[in-house]
Amino acid sequence: MANWENFLKNLGEWQGSFTRLSPQGEILSNTPSILTLEGLDDNKLVKFRLRRYDNPDYQDPPTQDYSQDYRSLGRQIIFFGTGAFSKGPWQLAPFSEFGAEFGFVDGDRRMRFVQLYDKGLSLASLTFIREFRRGSDAQERPALKVEQLLGTWQCQVYTAYPDWREPELSTMEISLSQTGDSVEQRVTVQGQTSVMQGKVMGDQIHFLGPNPSKVLLLPDGASSCTPDRLQLGQPFSGEVGWLVRPNERQRLIRYYDNRGAWTHSAFVVEHRQ
Repeated sequence: MANWENFLKNLGEWQGSFTRLSPQGEILSNTPSILTLEGLDDNKLVKFRLRRYDNPDYQDPPTQDYSQDYRSLGRQIIFFGTGAFSKGPWQLAPFSEFGAEFGFVDGDRRMRFVQLYDKGLSLASLTFIREFRRGSDAQERPALKVEQLLGTWQCQVYTAYPDWREPELSTMEISLSQTGDSVEQRVTVQGQTSVMQGKVMGDQIHFLGPNPSKVLLLPDGASSCTPDRLQLGQPFSGEVGWLVRPNERQRLIRYYDNRGAWTHSAFVVEHRQ
């Protein structure tokens, strides 16, 4: 029931765009959109409608008009207390496409992001979806820069599992410092600290070490962190972040084990000291 109640926090008419990015974060295309989530029958039914347009004025007939009714949710999607969610397959399978969607809600704004891998398990494309409640004066946030992430952040971590049990709450501390084009990230959990070194390369942060990762710094305060290639037999995760205010950042992470099975998702709320 809680998952459905959290889903309802996404209700509304959202005007925005679907921006397709390369794995390096380059803009390939941009498609204006209007997405409607309407609650009916005392919110026991949600009508979903997505319209995509050729022109940003939304006046022409949509090039795509797709509708679906929801009375329940699949277990592969987890909604958290703010309305944020992560959605993806149960299992990584060889020779098939693989992807995950992440979504955030903050007042009159939504931000969603899709990470998609091809049949060879290489990162193929990213879709960045910025949405504004229709009729509001909500604005896009500035593009994310490394300087906005520096400092010490106190984090609340909500961990949710496929069986929809109540999310577990834990805490951690993250500190990020920069010297020249080098960065150091320190993560402290239950008194244990791990350290990662990284390099700033344009609008990317490349973290080094046994599990290297690449963070794309994107418009609207967004970030995406995911492997360039998945390997069967190796655990992995996909992550998207959103700087919703100068000293508040939210992140969604979806975890898979070495058998390629989805094990849990996390919603991290970070406040800078």
